Amino acid sequence: MTLAHGRQYLAIPGPSVMPDRVLQAMHRAAPNIYTGELHDMVGGMIPDLRALARTRHNVAIYIANGHGAWDASLANTVNRGERVLVLATGRFGLGWGDAARGMGIETETLDFGKQSTIDPDQLSAALAAPGAGDYKAVLMVQTDTSTSVKNEVQAVRAALDAAGHPALLMVDCMASLGCDPFEMDDWGVDVMVAGCQKGLMTPPGLGFVFFNDRAAAQRETVQFVPRYWDWKPRADPQEFYQYFGGTAATHHAYGLRAALDMIGEEGLENVWSRHATLARAVWAAAEIWGADGPIRLNIADPALRAHSVTAFRTGMPYGRLLRDWVTENAGVTLGIGVGMNTPEDPRADGYFRIGHMGHVNAHMILGVLGVIEAGLIALDIPHGQGAVAAAAKVCAAHPAG
Repeated sequence: MTLAHGRQYLAIPGPSVMPDRVLQAMHRAAPNIYTGELHDMVGGMIPDLRALARTRHNVAIYIANGHGAWDASLANTVNRGERVLVLATGRFGLGWGDAARGMGIETETLDFGKQSTIDPDQLSAALAAPGAGDYKAVLMVQTDTSTSVKNEVQAVRAALDAAGHPALLMVDCMASLGCDPFEMDDWGVDVMVAGCQKGLMTPPGLGFVFFNDRAAAQRETVQFVPRYWDWKPRADPQEFYQYFGGTAATHHAYGLRAALDMIGEEGLENVWSRHATLARAVWAAAEIWGADGPIRLNIADPALRAHSVTAFRTGMPYGRLLRDWVTENAGVTLGIGVGMNTPEDPRADGYFRIGHMGHVNAHMILGVLGVIEAGLIALDIPHGQGAVAAAAKVCAAHPAG
């Protein structure tokens, strides 16, 4: 017998929970792609996407996931044989660097490990090293979904400015856009990549590349840009099909329109505040559990933790046992330890993650925490008492409005 029957809860850090409103917007017959409401709707989304990124500059839409957005960003800014510097704090920073190498770009990586943020002093030293002046771009991830670290974009921009380095600052916001504060123009970001399946609450399938005038100028120095990845016609389409490089992603567009409406109605700053409170609720529970047991937050400093995902260290084999138990007995899916494999723990059995991004509220977070606690009890995993109550207090203190 199981208690898993009923609506399943996908508590992973993307694809995130899809709101009924988004799903209902997509549940429709195929529209006319040549004229009419689809054209008006897609054109109307561009200002809303810019507002979400806090930029007055350009956005290109791709029928792609985040890996496609990585390729698009690089294809428009860096020639084969040129160099980029990758700042890695987890699996996805390393993944962007791997995408660059696959395109014939020379890649150097500063790897800050799985529990640390980017060190501006190490970055400054790297920028001052012999030969560093020819980096065309510096790549970083604001929130690395694997480790749940949140990197300070402004500190990287400050290091580049202090060095007088001309490299573009390129930021992956896959797991942070619409969850954590991000200010593209005010923070001096030249290129930002994101996807629709996390904070934007839409099924995977759309990638976004935002770019400013500096990046647009560097595009003119790139010798070969595959037509599909070229951001110029997408950002300034003369015909509707150019938004998508061909046939429009019609139903994704309807879902995204509904998601952007929901964010606009709540207010972006309120969305950020909701995510911050729910993240603190998760952390409060984790700290209580860890007071008398093996559970630890992967990122020790609260100032460096993302508001969209939390990674936990449990030691082997507790992470895997807990993930399996909550799925089989309570209908909850937790995130696996992506990129946390070690020789001692080759399957990352000592980790799990909770995604708290996009369409999440207090009862969803308190519910998943309660289920995890039930799993800890059922599996006889040592843990401190009163964790869910501590999380509830955090939610209770959130300003009413």
